[in-house]
Amino acid sequence: MGRLRRSGARRALADTVRGTIGDLIEKDRAVADEVGRCFLEYEAALVAQDHVALDAWFWDDPRVVRFGISEIQYGARAVAEWRRHSPHVGDDRALRNVQVLPLGNDVAVVSTEFVRDDGLALGRQTQVWTRIDQQWRIAHAHVSSVDSSACSVTGQRREG
Repeated sequence: MGRLRRSGARRALADTVRGTIGDLIEKDRAVADEVGRCFLEYEAALVAQDHVALDAWFWDDPRVVRFGISEIQYGARAVAEWRRHSPHVGDDRALRNVQVLPLGNDVAVVSTEFVRDDGLALGRQTQVWTRIDQQWRIAHAHVSSVDSSACSVTGQRREG
C-alpha cells in the first residue's frame, strides 16, 4: 500500500513538474514575444531618429548604463543628452541573428548583430530589458563594432 502511494505521489509530482515546465516555456515564449516587439519598435525609432520614443524606451533612472562604440553614458539623462547629439545610425543598418532570452517574467536580454551595406564592420548590440510598472524598458545597453573580416564566430547562429 505504501509503495502504491509513493508511486502515485511520484506520478503526481512528475505531472506537476511537466505542467510547470510547460507553463515556464509558455511564459518564456510570451515574454520573448513582448520584448521582441518592443525591441523592433525601439529599432524603428532608432532608424527614424525619434528621440522622444528612444528616451521612452530607456528606463528613466540614474542607474541606466549605455556602453557605446566610443562613448559611455551613466544614467537615463546622460543617454538622452548623448542621443540628441549622436550621428544618425543610417537607413542601411540591417539586423541579423536577433535573439531574445527571457530571464523570468520581468527581465530579458536581447542580442543582435547588425551590418551596413558596405559590409566592412560587424556591429553587436546587447540590451537588458526589464518590466517596470507593466512597461518594458532598457536598463542596460552595450554596442560594439569589429572589422567583419577579423571576426570569427563559433557555434551556430540562430536566425530568428
